[in-house]
Amino acid sequence: MSLSGAAIRRKKTPSSDQEDAVTARPALLLAWYDRHRRVLPWRPPAGHKPDPYAVWLSEIMLQQTGVKTVGPYFQKFLARWPDVTALGRASLDDVLRMWAGLGYYSRARNLHACAVAVLRDHNGVFPDTEEGLRTLPGIGPYTAAAIAAIAFDRRTMPVDGNIERVVSRLFAVEEELPQAKPVIQKLAATLLGPSRAGDEKSRAGDSAQALMDLGASICTPKKPACSLCPLNDDCAARQRGEQEIFPKKAPKKSGDLRRGAAFVVTRGDELLVRTRPEKGLLGGMTEVPGSDWRAAQDDATALKQAPSLAGVTRWHRKLGVVTHVFTHFPLELVVYTARVAARTRAPKDMRWVPIATLDDEALPNVMRKVIAHGLG
Repeated sequence: MSLSGAAIRRKKTPSSDQEDAVTARPALLLAWYDRHRRVLPWRPPAGHKPDPYAVWLSEIMLQQTGVKTVGPYFQKFLARWPDVTALGRASLDDVLRMWAGLGYYSRARNLHACAVAVLRDHNGVFPDTEEGLRTLPGIGPYTAAAIAAIAFDRRTMPVDGNIERVVSRLFAVEEELPQAKPVIQKLAATLLGPSRAGDEKSRAGDSAQALMDLGASICTPKKPACSLCPLNDDCAARQRGEQEIFPKKAPKKSGDLRRGAAFVVTRGDELLVRTRPEKGLLGGMTEVPGSDWRAAQDDATALKQAPSLAGVTRWHRKLGVVTHVFTHFPLELVVYTARVAARTRAPKDMRWVPIATLDDEALPNVMRKVIAHGLG
Protein backbone atom coordinates (compact mmCIF):
# COMPACT_ATOMS: atom_id res chain seq x y z
CA MET A 1 0.00 0.00 0.00
CA SER A 2 1.43 3.33 -1.06
CA LEU A 3 1.24 6.51 0.92
CA SER A 4 0.43 9.91 -0.58
CA GLY A 5 2.99 12.71 -0.21
CA ALA A 6 0.60 14.56 2.08
CA ALA A 7 0.49 11.62 4.41
CA ILE A 8 4.24 11.46 4.79
CA ARG A 9 5.46 13.43 7.79
CA ARG A 10 9.01 14.05 8.84
CA LYS A 11 9.56 12.63 12.29
CA LYS A 12 11.12 15.26 14.56
CA THR A 13 14.16 14.23 16.56
CA PRO A 14 16.17 16.16 19.16
CA SER A 15 18.93 16.64 16.61
CA SER A 16 16.56 17.97 13.93
CA ASP A 17 15.00 20.38 16.46
CA GLN A 18 18.46 21.63 17.30
CA GLU A 19 19.31 22.11 13.62
CA ASP A 20 16.08 24.07 13.10
CA ALA A 21 16.91 26.31 16.06
CA VAL A 22 20.42 27.00 14.77
CA THR A 23 18.99 27.98 11.38
CA ALA A 24 16.18 30.09 12.82
CA ARG A 25 18.08 32.10 15.44
CA PRO A 26 19.78 34.65 13.12
CA ALA A 27 16.55 35.35 11.23
CA LEU A 28 14.53 35.74 14.44
CA LEU A 29 17.17 38.06 15.84
CA LEU A 30 17.25 40.30 12.75
CA ALA A 31 13.45 40.41 12.54
CA TRP A 32 13.35 41.58 16.17
CA TYR A 33 16.08 44.15 15.50
CA ASP A 34 14.23 45.58 12.51
CA ARG A 35 11.26 46.30 14.81
CA HIS A 36 13.02 47.34 17.99
CA ARG A 37 16.47 48.73 17.16
CA ARG A 38 17.61 51.49 19.50
CA VAL A 39 17.99 55.04 18.26
CA LEU A 40 21.59 56.03 19.04
CA PRO A 41 23.56 59.15 18.03
CA TRP A 42 26.15 57.08 16.14
CA ARG A 43 23.70 54.69 14.45
CA PRO A 44 22.26 55.76 11.07
CA PRO A 45 18.61 55.07 10.15
CA ALA A 46 17.81 51.65 8.72
CA GLY A 47 19.01 51.30 5.14
CA HIS A 48 21.70 53.99 5.46
CA LYS A 49 25.40 53.20 5.34
CA PRO A 50 27.25 53.67 8.66
CA ASP A 51 30.05 56.23 8.89
CA PRO A 52 33.27 54.38 9.89
CA TYR A 53 34.47 57.45 11.81
CA ALA A 54 31.27 57.56 13.90
CA VAL A 55 31.40 53.81 14.50
CA TRP A 56 35.05 53.97 15.60
CA LEU A 57 34.53 57.04 17.80
CA SER A 58 31.53 55.49 19.55
CA GLU A 59 33.24 52.13 20.07
CA ILE A 60 36.27 53.75 21.72
CA MET A 61 34.03 55.86 23.97
CA LEU A 62 31.82 52.90 24.88
CA GLN A 63 34.72 50.88 26.25
CA GLN A 64 33.88 50.51 29.96
CA THR A 65 31.35 53.36 29.74
CA GLY A 66 27.55 53.27 29.35
CA VAL A 67 25.52 54.53 26.42
CA LYS A 68 23.80 57.32 28.41
CA THR A 69 27.14 58.77 29.52
CA VAL A 70 28.73 58.48 26.09
CA GLY A 71 25.93 60.14 24.10
CA PRO A 72 26.67 63.81 24.98
CA TYR A 73 30.44 63.30 24.64
CA PHE A 74 30.03 61.69 21.22
CA GLN A 75 27.91 64.60 19.98
CA LYS A 76 30.36 67.13 21.44
CA PHE A 77 33.31 65.45 19.70
CA LEU A 78 31.45 65.16 16.39
CA ALA A 79 30.51 68.85 16.49
CA ARG A 80 34.11 69.86 17.18
CA TRP A 81 35.82 67.30 14.89
CA PRO A 82 33.33 66.05 12.25
CA ASP A 83 35.73 63.58 10.63
CA VAL A 84 38.95 61.71 11.32
CA THR A 85 41.01 64.27 9.39
CA ALA A 86 39.86 67.07 11.69
CA LEU A 87 40.55 64.97 14.78
CA GLY A 88 43.96 63.92 13.46
CA ARG A 89 44.94 67.57 13.11
CA ALA A 90 43.80 68.48 16.64
CA SER A 91 46.23 68.75 19.56
CA LEU A 92 46.29 66.06 22.23
CA ASP A 93 45.66 68.74 24.87
CA ASP A 94 42.41 69.75 23.15
CA VAL A 95 41.29 66.12 22.90
CA LEU A 96 42.03 65.52 26.58
CA ARG A 97 40.08 68.64 27.56
CA MET A 98 37.05 67.48 25.58
CA TRP A 99 37.38 63.98 27.08
CA ALA A 100 37.60 65.22 30.69
CA GLY A 101 35.04 63.48 32.88
CA LEU A 102 34.60 60.43 30.64
CA GLY A 103 37.29 58.47 32.47
CA TYR A 104 39.84 55.83 31.41
CA TYR A 105 41.99 58.53 29.84
CA SER A 106 44.32 56.19 27.96
CA ARG A 107 41.38 55.89 25.53
CA ALA A 108 41.63 59.59 24.72
CA ARG A 109 45.35 59.34 24.04
CA ASN A 110 44.81 56.28 21.85
CA LEU A 111 41.91 58.00 20.10
CA HIS A 112 44.13 60.89 19.11
CA ALA A 113 47.04 58.62 18.13
CA CYS A 114 44.70 56.52 15.98
CA ALA A 115 43.28 59.57 14.19
CA VAL A 116 46.83 60.78 13.48
CA ALA A 117 47.77 57.34 12.12
CA VAL A 118 44.69 57.10 9.86
CA LEU A 119 45.41 60.58 8.50
CA ARG A 120 49.15 59.98 8.09
CA ASP A 121 49.25 56.36 6.91
CA HIS A 122 45.85 55.80 5.29
CA ASN A 123 45.01 59.19 3.72
CA GLY A 124 42.20 59.71 6.22
CA VAL A 125 40.38 56.46 5.32
CA PHE A 126 39.92 53.67 7.87
CA PRO A 127 41.08 50.17 6.84
CA ASP A 128 38.03 47.99 6.12
CA THR A 129 39.30 44.67 7.51
CA GLU A 130 39.90 43.38 11.02
CA GLU A 131 43.57 42.84 10.19
CA GLY A 132 44.03 46.39 8.94
CA LEU A 133 42.14 47.91 11.86
CA ARG A 134 44.24 45.95 14.37
CA THR A 135 47.35 47.82 13.19
CA LEU A 136 45.95 51.12 14.50
CA PRO A 137 46.64 52.48 18.02
CA GLY A 138 43.99 51.66 20.61
CA ILE A 139 42.14 49.11 18.44
CA GLY A 140 42.20 45.61 19.92
CA PRO A 141 40.44 42.42 18.80
CA TYR A 142 36.95 43.39 19.95
CA THR A 143 37.03 46.95 18.59
CA ALA A 144 38.46 45.78 15.26
CA ALA A 145 35.69 43.19 14.93
CA ALA A 146 33.00 45.73 15.90
CA ILE A 147 34.16 48.32 13.36
CA ALA A 148 34.66 45.69 10.63
CA ALA A 149 31.16 44.26 11.18
CA ILE A 150 29.18 47.46 11.80
CA ALA A 151 30.96 49.90 9.46
CA PHE A 152 32.00 47.48 6.67
CA ASP A 153 29.63 44.51 7.11
CA ARG A 154 32.51 42.05 7.39
CA ARG A 155 31.33 38.61 8.53
CA THR A 156 32.64 38.70 12.05
CA MET A 157 30.97 38.82 15.46
CA PRO A 158 32.34 41.22 18.10
CA VAL A 159 31.55 40.13 21.65
CA ASP A 160 30.94 42.89 24.21
CA GLY A 161 29.44 42.51 27.67
CA ASN A 162 25.86 42.51 26.37
CA ILE A 163 26.55 39.82 23.77
CA GLU A 164 28.50 37.81 26.34
CA ARG A 165 25.45 37.77 28.60
CA VAL A 166 22.96 36.85 25.85
CA VAL A 167 25.12 34.03 24.49
CA SER A 168 26.06 32.60 27.88
CA ARG A 169 22.34 32.36 28.75
CA LEU A 170 21.19 31.11 25.36
CA PHE A 171 23.65 28.21 25.51
CA ALA A 172 23.94 27.95 29.34
CA VAL A 173 27.72 28.25 29.24
CA GLU A 174 28.93 26.73 32.52
CA GLU A 175 32.54 27.86 32.33
CA GLU A 176 33.36 31.04 34.27
CA LEU A 177 34.51 34.28 32.71
CA PRO A 178 37.08 35.25 31.65
CA GLN A 179 38.09 31.66 30.76
CA ALA A 180 34.77 31.21 28.91
CA LYS A 181 35.47 33.99 26.40
CA PRO A 182 36.77 31.73 23.56
CA VAL A 183 33.75 29.42 23.91
CA ILE A 184 31.33 32.35 23.93
CA GLN A 185 33.06 33.85 20.90
CA LYS A 186 32.54 30.64 18.89
CA LEU A 187 28.91 30.34 19.94
CA ALA A 188 28.22 34.00 19.17
CA ALA A 189 29.54 33.52 15.63
CA THR A 190 26.75 30.98 14.98
CA LEU A 191 24.23 33.81 15.32
CA LEU A 192 25.51 35.40 12.12
CA GLY A 193 23.64 32.74 10.20
CA PRO A 194 24.94 30.68 7.26
CA SER A 195 27.05 32.45 4.67
CA ARG A 196 25.76 32.36 1.11
CA ALA A 197 28.00 32.50 -1.92
CA GLY A 198 27.74 35.82 -3.70
CA ASP A 199 25.53 37.38 -1.03
CA GLU A 200 26.78 40.90 -0.49
CA LYS A 201 24.15 41.71 2.18
CA SER A 202 25.10 39.42 5.04
CA ARG A 203 23.92 41.98 7.64
CA ALA A 204 26.79 41.05 9.95
CA GLY A 205 26.74 44.52 11.48
CA ASP A 206 23.01 44.33 12.13
CA SER A 207 23.42 40.87 13.72
CA ALA A 208 26.02 42.24 16.12
CA GLN A 209 23.96 45.32 16.97
CA ALA A 210 20.84 43.19 17.41
CA LEU A 211 22.61 41.14 20.09
CA MET A 212 23.93 44.31 21.72
CA ASP A 213 20.43 45.82 21.80
CA LEU A 214 18.92 42.57 23.07
CA GLY A 215 21.39 42.50 25.97
CA ALA A 216 20.86 46.17 26.76
CA SER A 217 17.06 46.18 26.69
CA ILE A 218 15.73 42.63 27.18
CA CYS A 219 18.44 40.23 28.39
CA THR A 220 19.54 42.55 31.19
CA PRO A 221 21.80 41.50 34.08
CA LYS A 222 18.90 41.40 36.55
CA LYS A 223 15.26 40.50 35.92
CA PRO A 224 15.58 39.89 32.15
CA ALA A 225 12.31 40.32 30.22
CA CYS A 226 12.41 36.81 28.79
CA SER A 227 8.82 36.88 27.55
CA LEU A 228 9.79 39.61 25.06
CA CYS A 229 12.95 37.89 23.78
CA PRO A 230 12.87 36.56 20.20
CA LEU A 231 15.07 33.63 21.26
CA ASN A 232 13.21 32.70 24.44
CA ASP A 233 11.87 29.32 23.24
CA ASP A 234 15.43 28.21 22.54
CA CYS A 235 17.21 29.62 25.62
CA ALA A 236 18.84 26.91 27.73
CA ALA A 237 19.14 29.10 30.84
CA ARG A 238 15.45 30.05 30.66
CA GLN A 239 14.41 26.43 30.31
CA ARG A 240 16.26 25.76 33.56
CA GLY A 241 14.92 28.90 35.27
CA GLU A 242 18.49 30.06 35.89
CA GLN A 243 18.79 33.15 33.68
CA GLU A 244 20.31 35.37 36.34
CA ILE A 245 23.19 33.06 37.23
CA PHE A 246 24.69 33.53 33.75
CA PRO A 247 27.28 34.52 32.77
CA LYS A 248 29.22 32.83 35.51
CA LYS A 249 32.18 34.90 36.68
CA ALA A 250 35.28 34.20 38.71
CA PRO A 251 35.45 36.37 41.88
CA LYS A 252 37.04 39.76 41.25
CA LYS A 253 40.31 40.61 42.93
CA SER A 254 40.28 44.15 44.26
CA GLY A 255 43.54 46.03 44.64
CA ASP A 256 44.87 47.32 47.94
CA LEU A 257 43.69 50.72 49.15
CA ARG A 258 46.14 53.49 48.26
CA ARG A 259 46.42 56.77 50.12
CA GLY A 260 47.90 60.16 49.35
CA ALA A 261 47.60 63.91 49.72
CA ALA A 262 46.45 66.65 47.36
CA PHE A 263 47.37 70.33 47.74
CA VAL A 264 44.79 72.95 46.71
CA VAL A 265 46.61 76.28 46.50
CA THR A 266 44.88 79.51 45.51
CA ARG A 267 46.30 82.87 44.45
CA GLY A 268 43.31 85.21 44.48
CA ASP A 269 40.93 83.68 41.93
CA GLU A 270 43.57 81.35 40.48
CA LEU A 271 44.44 77.73 41.26
CA LEU A 272 47.84 76.01 41.14
CA VAL A 273 47.88 73.02 38.76
CA ARG A 274 50.29 70.86 36.80
CA THR A 275 50.15 68.30 33.98
CA ARG A 276 50.68 64.61 34.73
CA PRO A 277 53.34 62.70 32.74
CA GLU A 278 52.14 61.50 29.32
CA LYS A 279 52.60 57.84 30.20
CA GLY A 280 50.90 56.06 33.07
CA LEU A 281 47.65 56.51 34.95
CA LEU A 282 45.74 59.67 33.92
CA GLY A 283 48.58 60.48 31.53
CA GLY A 284 48.61 64.04 30.19
CA MET A 285 45.72 65.13 32.43
CA THR A 286 45.63 68.23 34.64
CA GLU A 287 45.88 67.87 38.43
CA VAL A 288 46.59 69.88 41.55
CA PRO A 289 49.99 69.08 43.10
CA GLY A 290 49.96 65.94 45.21
CA SER A 291 51.96 63.18 46.80
CA ASP A 292 52.56 59.67 45.52
CA TRP A 293 49.64 57.25 45.91
CA ARG A 294 50.86 54.33 48.01
CA ALA A 295 49.28 51.54 50.03
CA ALA A 296 51.23 52.41 53.18
CA GLN A 297 51.27 56.20 52.75
CA ASP A 298 51.06 58.22 55.97
CA ASP A 299 50.24 61.91 56.38
CA ALA A 300 53.74 62.93 57.47
CA THR A 301 55.36 61.36 54.41
CA ALA A 302 52.75 62.84 52.10
CA LEU A 303 53.24 66.34 53.52
CA LYS A 304 56.92 66.17 52.65
CA GLN A 305 55.88 66.12 48.99
CA ALA A 306 53.93 69.38 49.20
CA PRO A 307 54.93 72.08 46.65
CA SER A 308 57.43 74.64 47.86
CA LEU A 309 55.80 78.08 47.78
CA ALA A 310 56.94 81.43 49.12
CA GLY A 311 54.98 82.41 52.21
CA VAL A 312 53.49 78.97 52.89
CA THR A 313 54.70 77.75 56.28
CA ARG A 314 51.64 75.78 57.29
CA TRP A 315 49.06 73.72 55.40
CA HIS A 316 45.41 73.59 56.46
CA ARG A 317 44.00 70.08 56.40
CA LYS A 318 40.37 69.83 55.29
CA LEU A 319 38.07 67.57 57.25
CA GLY A 320 37.29 64.24 55.63
CA VAL A 321 38.91 62.55 52.64
CA VAL A 322 38.23 62.33 48.92
CA THR A 323 37.60 58.77 47.74
CA HIS A 324 37.81 57.42 44.21
CA VAL A 325 37.85 53.93 42.72
CA PHE A 326 40.09 53.12 39.77
CA THR A 327 39.93 49.85 37.86
CA HIS A 328 42.67 48.20 39.89
CA PHE A 329 42.57 49.98 43.24
CA PRO A 330 40.56 52.31 45.51
CA LEU A 331 42.10 55.65 46.52
CA GLU A 332 41.78 57.99 49.52
CA LEU A 333 43.20 61.51 49.35
CA VAL A 334 43.67 63.92 52.23
CA VAL A 335 43.26 67.50 50.99
CA TYR A 336 45.43 70.37 52.23
CA THR A 337 44.83 74.00 51.31
CA ALA A 338 46.83 77.23 51.33
CA ARG A 339 46.49 80.80 50.05
CA VAL A 340 49.44 82.75 48.67
CA ALA A 341 50.13 86.38 47.80
CA ALA A 342 49.14 87.89 44.46
CA ARG A 343 52.60 87.76 42.84
CA THR A 344 53.69 84.34 44.08
CA ARG A 345 55.40 82.40 41.32
CA ALA A 346 54.34 78.88 40.44
CA PRO A 347 56.96 76.20 41.19
CA LYS A 348 58.72 74.52 38.28
CA ASP A 349 56.39 72.59 35.92
CA MET A 350 53.31 74.10 37.56
CA ARG A 351 51.06 76.97 36.50
CA TRP A 352 48.27 79.21 37.72
CA VAL A 353 44.89 78.92 36.00
CA PRO A 354 41.73 80.96 36.63
CA ILE A 355 39.24 79.03 38.75
CA ALA A 356 36.50 80.32 36.45
CA THR A 357 38.00 78.43 33.47
CA LEU A 358 38.57 75.07 35.19
CA ASP A 359 35.90 73.50 32.98
CA ASP A 360 38.28 74.01 30.06
CA GLU A 361 41.06 72.04 31.77
CA ALA A 362 41.58 68.30 31.23
CA LEU A 363 40.72 67.48 34.83
CA PRO A 364 39.90 63.83 35.63
CA ASN A 365 36.96 63.17 37.94
CA VAL A 366 39.17 62.46 40.94
CA MET A 367 40.73 65.95 40.62
CA ARG A 368 37.36 67.60 40.24
CA LYS A 369 36.37 65.97 43.52
CA VAL A 370 39.59 67.17 45.15
CA ILE A 371 39.16 70.75 43.95
CA ALA A 372 35.51 70.87 45.01
CA HIS A 373 36.50 69.60 48.46
CA GLY A 374 39.42 71.99 48.76
CA LEU A 375 37.53 75.09 47.63
CA GLY A 376 34.33 74.20 49.46
